[in-house]
Amino acid sequence: MATLAVLFAAAPAAAQKQQEGPKVDAAAWLLIDLRDGHRLAAHKPSSQRSIASTTKLMTAYLAMRDLSMKEKLKVPAYSPAPAESVAGLTKGEKLTVHDLITAMMLPSANDAAFTVAVGVAGSEGAFVGEMNHAAKDLGLDDTSYSNPIGLDDVGNYSSAEDLASLSSVLLEDKRFRHIVSEPEATLKSGSMPRRVVTRNTLLLSDPTVDGVKTGHTIDAGYVLVASAKRKGVPLLSIVLGAPSESERDAASEELLDYGYSLYREREPFADGEELASADVRYRDESLGLVADGTVGARIRADQEFDTRVNAPAEVEGPIEVGEKLGHATVLLDGKRVGRVPLVAAEDVAAPSIIDKAGGARAVAAIVFGLIVILLVAAWALRRRGERRHKGRSAEERMRSLEERDRRRNSIGGEG
Repeated sequence: MATLAVLFAAAPAAAQKQQEGPKVDAAAWLLIDLRDGHRLAAHKPSSQRSIASTTKLMTAYLAMRDLSMKEKLKVPAYSPAPAESVAGLTKGEKLTVHDLITAMMLPSANDAAFTVAVGVAGSEGAFVGEMNHAAKDLGLDDTSYSNPIGLDDVGNYSSAEDLASLSSVLLEDKRFRHIVSEPEATLKSGSMPRRVVTRNTLLLSDPTVDGVKTGHTIDAGYVLVASAKRKGVPLLSIVLGAPSESERDAASEELLDYGYSLYREREPFADGEELASADVRYRDESLGLVADGTVGARIRADQEFDTRVNAPAEVEGPIEVGEKLGHATVLLDGKRVGRVPLVAAEDVAAPSIIDKAGGARAVAAIVFGLIVILLVAAWALRRRGERRHKGRSAEERMRSLEERDRRRNSIGGEG
């Protein structure tokens, strides 16, 4: 099982009046967003109260933490009081942990909870010790257990806030979520098949409700931990001490309706909106990268999307408009909401030889430089010739002239 990871965010002072929420007929109540543990509404959330059969949430937690769901436990002797809820288990028969948890969560069977306690720890007393140790480990400071069932006792109590924390941990386990979301189920293990039906009447009347646990005793009144999901938003309401089952359900429904009224569908960016740009290689320009679609989610006014872009810093043609060149990931409270591609906003032609050389200006500069180099070389050669001519002595020039005259005369004599 996962360790407790739910933190209840403090309400900003400016929003405190709104977050007090609706007025409901119950001794204590709490409404949270299961995605981030944010408190949406509360009344005496840390008040210690009798919690009736919601005690079985901890019994289920220890069973799922310590045992395999397929493991079979032998049913011990159990003598229920006339008003107790039981599954009719008989001493000596064996049921799987899965079926026992189902019997605890749906019809709230006390004989199933007692079987789990003895099966996990060897005795009810030892199991209660493990319940209190687990509560301490999970940080449930307003919680104490004296039995695994939820019978009224001065030492058996919790708070709306602690029940929300424990339920949040349990709901992280898909096996538990599946069990508590079922309106009815068949216990296939044991001496015979048994059909059980949930006591969560709100789950039966509201299709968005998918759990979790009911409870009722004289001291606790009517109790309900209710989970729901509407348009992708999971909320959890806890109602303690309602005067009747119908008022318990009405209070829970009012809390959920209020909570969902705080959410609006929002988008972090529009389809086609430019979210990034990339430099075009060999060109002094950039290419816009636009969102190919968008992501929507229902969020509160105090929440903001976090958009993270993964795209190249530089691109090279040829690129066609609409070509995928990255993606944008949208996060909400650190969790991924969705991802959309980033595509080219326009065509980019393949680079030419001139582009690769640095562009027309660069080519012109190169040609100009070559011309300058040639002119300088020609000038240097000319200067070198002049220096060589000036450097000869008068005598050398005279000998050169005489030699030239002899060659002429020699040619003329042969004629």
